[in-house]
Amino acid sequence: MDVRSLSNATTTTSSTVFSSHRRRRHHYAHPSPAIILFSLKPPSPPTPSRSDSDDSSSSDPSLSGRIRRPQTLKTTSSPKRTTSQVPSNPLRNLVGSAYVPILPPPPPPPPPVSHSLSEKLWLSSKLSPPPPPISELLEEDRNEIEEIESDNSSSKGRREVQFRQEGKIFVGNLPNWIKKHEVQEFFRQFGPVKNVILIKGHNAVERNAGYGFIIYDGLTADKSAIKAVEFDGVEFHGRVLTVKLDDGRRLKEKTDERARWMEGDDSVEYRSHWHEERDKARNGLRKVIETEPENWQAVVSAFERIKKPSRKEYGLMVNYYARRGDMHRARETFEKMRARGIEPSSHVYTKKMKEEGIEMSLVTYSILVSGFAKTGNAESADHWFQEAKEKHSSLNAIIYGNIIYAYCQRCNMDKAEALVREMEEEGIDAPIDIYHTMMDGYTMVGDEDKCLLVFERFKECGLNPSVITYGCLINLYAKLGKVSKALEVSKEMEHAGIKHNMKTYSMLINGFLKLKDWANAFAIFEDLIKDGIKPDVVLYNNIITAFCGMGKMDRAVCTVKEMQKQRHKPTTRTFMPIIHGFARKGEMKKALDVFDMMRMSGCIPTVHTYNALILGLVEKRKMEKAEQILDEMTLAGVSPNEHTYTTIMHGYASLGDTGKAFTYFTKLRDEGLQLDVYTYEALLKACCKSGRMQSALAVTKEMSAQNIPRNTFIYNILIDGWARRGDIWEAADLMQQMKREGVQPDIHTYTSFINACSKAGDMQRATKTIEEMKSVGVKPNVKTYTTLINGWARASLPEKALSCFEEMKLSGLKPDRAVYHCLMTSLLSRATVAHGCIYPGILSVCREMVDCELTVDMGTAVHWSKCLLKIERTGGEITEALQKTFPPNWNVYNNTLTNSNIDSDDESDISDDEDDDICQEGASSNAGDDGESDGDVVGRSWF
Repeated sequence: MDVRSLSNATTTTSSTVFSSHRRRRHHYAHPSPAIILFSLKPPSPPTPSRSDSDDSSSSDPSLSGRIRRPQTLKTTSSPKRTTSQVPSNPLRNLVGSAYVPILPPPPPPPPPVSHSLSEKLWLSSKLSPPPPPISELLEEDRNEIEEIESDNSSSKGRREVQFRQEGKIFVGNLPNWIKKHEVQEFFRQFGPVKNVILIKGHNAVERNAGYGFIIYDGLTADKSAIKAVEFDGVEFHGRVLTVKLDDGRRLKEKTDERARWMEGDDSVEYRSHWHEERDKARNGLRKVIETEPENWQAVVSAFERIKKPSRKEYGLMVNYYARRGDMHRARETFEKMRARGIEPSSHVYTKKMKEEGIEMSLVTYSILVSGFAKTGNAESADHWFQEAKEKHSSLNAIIYGNIIYAYCQRCNMDKAEALVREMEEEGIDAPIDIYHTMMDGYTMVGDEDKCLLVFERFKECGLNPSVITYGCLINLYAKLGKVSKALEVSKEMEHAGIKHNMKTYSMLINGFLKLKDWANAFAIFEDLIKDGIKPDVVLYNNIITAFCGMGKMDRAVCTVKEMQKQRHKPTTRTFMPIIHGFARKGEMKKALDVFDMMRMSGCIPTVHTYNALILGLVEKRKMEKAEQILDEMTLAGVSPNEHTYTTIMHGYASLGDTGKAFTYFTKLRDEGLQLDVYTYEALLKACCKSGRMQSALAVTKEMSAQNIPRNTFIYNILIDGWARRGDIWEAADLMQQMKREGVQPDIHTYTSFINACSKAGDMQRATKTIEEMKSVGVKPNVKTYTTLINGWARASLPEKALSCFEEMKLSGLKPDRAVYHCLMTSLLSRATVAHGCIYPGILSVCREMVDCELTVDMGTAVHWSKCLLKIERTGGEITEALQKTFPPNWNVYNNTLTNSNIDSDDESDISDDEDDDICQEGASSNAGDDGESDGDVVGRSWF
């Protein structure tokens, strides 16, 4: 019977007792023994009959308080009363001792029993007589019955409210070896956890019984518990958990147990015999260590008698062995303590060794240096290394290798090189591991020359390269994006007779994934399968990333299921690209389904997982849902980091919502998170998008105060902001400031400046900027030429726009829809003025659009048709050529316009401002938006 069914059974039993009591009260009004115990002077009750004793024993004393009792009178104790013997429980007679209940008068005799068939067949009619007719009941009894019935109807709800603790859940089918912190870390995703209660086994107290309780904290404790129950059946360390709301049975049992003890029931022994024996054994160990330290056999026997030693008892034994100088036994006891899950810090252990005067060997120092190196704490590792140098005259290659590894992991290659030089001066030959460590360190800092230098030195020393050696080179070229060289190293390794392993294949796949070369990534994966290597979790994650990059999200989900079939447990990195892919495509339901799938597989969502979900929503401009995910993060106890707030700031910056962007900037700063250039970049983008350039200047001053240098993206945003306002002077000042600070302008910078020149009408400076770009080696792209063509169109010089279009094609660039839109609008607007050179250009551009199978939208077709009315009112060659680029339903739409009563002259009057506006629809005035926006939000290493 589970917890919930047991609660229902208790409720049913209570209701039955109430109903039976209601039937018996009018005939059997004898008090229960519990009522007699409450008086100071107990009366001598008559000898109860058999039926009376049976009836009183069947009643529930805990429910007697619900029945309205007759009025009681206050009595005083008699001075002639003899002192009775003190009971075993001194609190027994303190409850209700000032009141003596007055027994009600005996009821009238029952009516004669009827001999109907139904009464003869019912056994209950013999055990409890039926109640008297309602007409014979007094008014007082009627009111009492109504109170009891109302109590019975809501007893279950009151009991649940009274005993069920808010925010508490029951968790079953837990592994026996699980620890509290592991359970807390898993259930923390639903809300802040206040306490974790794991029930220990009765016979094996060192193991869990397989179930426990989680208690949530905060204002949303009940909501967190309900959300956790929704994941009933989640997989956790290979077990399918049972998660239910706490029904209050445990608290109710404690309350009933306390009530029985207050009434004098001493049958329960609250301190177990096991606990008493353990405390006795603990005290015995301390006594033996203090009185007989020389008798080690007695000390060991006393320690073995403790069934479950704690950290204090283990510490006593370690110190005891340390004082005797028996380091072997001390180390053995120390390892037993760690195996039991009691983890002391290395600092405390070494401090104890120093206090006892035990000399630390070089092996001990090497272990300490290695431990701190693996945790990335190079300062502590160097502390113990320097102490080892002071204590020992000569060191070995092992401790040098550990300290060099510590500095390589911190990317401090200068210090690592100095240590290698020091080791060689001491006459210690560098083993192969140090070469590999140095190559890996140079790979992390991206120093190709020194990594190859170490590799050449490796071969000069007569050492044979292994798969680890070649793997360091493959990893170097893969991280630098030189995958072709990585393949050359791979072929060289194969010629040397060394086969690839899982890590080298993963490095090659990672290199192709960085280049978004999905085909070659899958080709390497096929080679891995052909070599008979079974993919691991890391390789599956890379393949899932490739599928997501290709947009095949369903294949990625199938790969996750294939992982689970192969008994590989997915990680958070497995689900992050899938969640981000679905969110970026706008399929939020599938993204949240994958999010729940991740939780059900036992993966705990991290801040990076939530960042992937928020990033996809921001890219689709769904800011309200992004804020909901942020609230869910806080509820799950996951603190947002600077990347989370910066992503949301970029989203509001793209919408031009400066207020929201500054709100999240304030949150980021108030929470003490790091302010970097990406944070200020989002603020500047919001200011420039909304045209608040004075606010943008204030942000740049704040950056200078924080000593954050401006990069190319910052200058691009500022130049584009001034370009939107047509302020060429401010844009030119920023260009000069970039050059003074040594920041190199890129293609987006030049394109934004050309846009500023075009809006200001200074096409001469725009042309000079194109020449300057070419001189510094920056090749104009399609957006640059589109912006320039738009500028010539604004200047009413379609001939220049046409020549710029021909120059773009000669440079090897393929025009897109925006270029054709801008150029054709410019040519049509001036066709009535210059016939000779414009007409051939219109026909040529029309033929190219037809060859490229480009079709304009309906709005563009309507605008161009208005321009054609000025050129050829009755139709002609240009009209026939241009209408081939109109949408297929143009004829129906045109007939509708023709049949309408709209003056054609009014329709054909198109102003120059409208020409400019429509031209701007095709050519993006913010040429750096796409490059900056996507680069800032997506290109950054968020995960």
